[in-house]
Amino acid sequence: MKHIGALQAVVTADLSDREPTAAELNAIALEMPVITAEVELLDVQIMTLDRPVSELDARRIRRARRRVLAARRELSNRTATVSTSGVGA
Repeated sequence: MKHIGALQAVVTADLSDREPTAAELNAIALEMPVITAEVELLDVQIMTLDRPVSELDARRIRRARRRVLAARRELSNRTATVSTSGVGA
């Protein structure tokens, strides 16, 4: 029986073992309003899974969807402003 283990130690660290960079953390912070709005929408949708949707539930879902769309719009406007202002520099 042959041993098939690695003959050399790993020289570089695995990408899954590293901490997020400052740029990655900034990107997450920039997207946090969208993430929060999507979680709130998911919470509202989960609440309505086991019962018929009432008028109040429908309003909650509409409001949560509008919050998601507004957060996505703000994020896209912010990133578009950053990318267009960086072109002339």
